Amino acid sequence: MRKREIVQFRSQLQHQLAELVGQGEEAVRRMVSGEAEEIPDPNDRATVESERNWALRLGDRDRRLAAKIEAALERLEKGTYGVCESCGKPIAPARLRARPVTTLCFDCKTESERSERT
Repeated sequence: MRKREIVQFRSQLQHQLAELVGQGEEAVRRMVSGEAEEIPDPNDRATVESERNWALRLGDRDRRLAAKIEAALERLEKGTYGVCESCGKPIAPARLRARPVTTLCFDCKTESERSERT
């Protein structure tokens, strides 16, 4: 992988991670500030609870993505970024641009998904 591509991927991953951290902090602020409210109507309370559950699910999804981004940044530092963990071949740059946290090349990912279905 060329130096320019490494710098580009590192920048993209760091930007994504910073966005996720910012969104997570904002979600925590909203939840903390919203807990002081007393909502007398059961329907409104249910709506607020449903929205809170949805926000928690999204936060969990973001947390898992942040862990994948951190792992990708570590692979960049080690020099193993862009190498398939299964077959050891280089991952196509187009695949890395589409999914920068990927650890499998297209063929290995296809095979993995096929075996998951069966």
